[in-house]
Amino acid sequence: MKIAAVEAIPLEIPFTHGGKAFGWGGQVWTRLSIVLVRVETESGLVGYGEAFSYACRRAVQAAVEDMIAPIAIGSDATDIAALNQRLQQELHLQGRHGLTIFAISGLDIALWDIAGKAAGLPLHRLLGAAGGKSLPGYASLFRYRDAELVAERCRDATAQGYGWIKLHEIAEPEVAAAREALGDDIPIMVDTNCPWTLAQARHHALAFKPYGIHWLEEPIFPPEDFTSLARLQSDTGIPLAAGENACTSFDFQKMFAAGAVSYAQPSVTKVGGISEFLKVAALARTQGVEVMPHSPYFGPGFPASLQLAAALPDGALFERLYVDLEASLYGDLIDAVDGNFRVPDGPGLGMEPDPDVIKSYRVRDA
Repeated sequence: MKIAAVEAIPLEIPFTHGGKAFGWGGQVWTRLSIVLVRVETESGLVGYGEAFSYACRRAVQAAVEDMIAPIAIGSDATDIAALNQRLQQELHLQGRHGLTIFAISGLDIALWDIAGKAAGLPLHRLLGAAGGKSLPGYASLFRYRDAELVAERCRDATAQGYGWIKLHEIAEPEVAAAREALGDDIPIMVDTNCPWTLAQARHHALAFKPYGIHWLEEPIFPPEDFTSLARLQSDTGIPLAAGENACTSFDFQKMFAAGAVSYAQPSVTKVGGISEFLKVAALARTQGVEVMPHSPYFGPGFPASLQLAAALPDGALFERLYVDLEASLYGDLIDAVDGNFRVPDGPGLGMEPDPDVIKSYRVRDA
């Protein structure tokens, strides 16, 4: 079964998050950028993947079109691991992180979607897990920098049934406000997005410790400073989580060897796709590290992460970015029911993206 076509489809879907303006690189984040990777085989099977594209959509689209598609077209769609390896090897001069791996991730997810469709099975069952699953979710809040607003959004999320909350705050008053609003029974995770040196991170981690945080996520820059992460975890006794910025299983191998984390967070749209995610999960299990998929996505990365989390033998919490979208590619699949997310049982990723949403929100750059 040969790959006949690879298409990058850029989407921009407006959203609101209930807080102040936020973004990267001078860009205010008000729209979700999604690069769908549509793959069609010569037999007519179609699969969809997602290449990470927040604040880098045009560059990722170009990587798919100019770097990935020329190699992938004509290749065997069923030999996913071999094609992934070939792409990594042939494109290593363009980088082993970032845009190159994001683009490979999108293709790889689409090929696994096709594999499930060819077998007539959802991905989690193709990987050997039982069907009919649901996963406990956590609301992944924005960084509000406002203690009162943090408390309000925490109460909103728990009112919707979420039993776990993740903050993106970097100051003690906001963490304290969340704990006061939630009481002692709701676990809190704190994702800081790599702001500190080891010494700074130790100071802040100890300030957060009285609030009983479940894990502290990415407290140190650069994120690949696994030695410092290991020291911080040992010095403070606070479980650390990291991995959304790690690409391929080789990064995670180094992370685990350093004893850097208690929770590994591979991101299927960034790590190298489903193929690399599965390698990371296998490595983590041998090292006694829990896998918690990083999944603040609403393209095919969302159902792919659901499928992978459902296939983990010990289960996982499922991250849902706590925003309101103008439109959803996957209908109400993105909405928790009593704090839980259903794992779709359709073949492949379980659901097809809504063609009307694709049509309405597709970007046509001049």
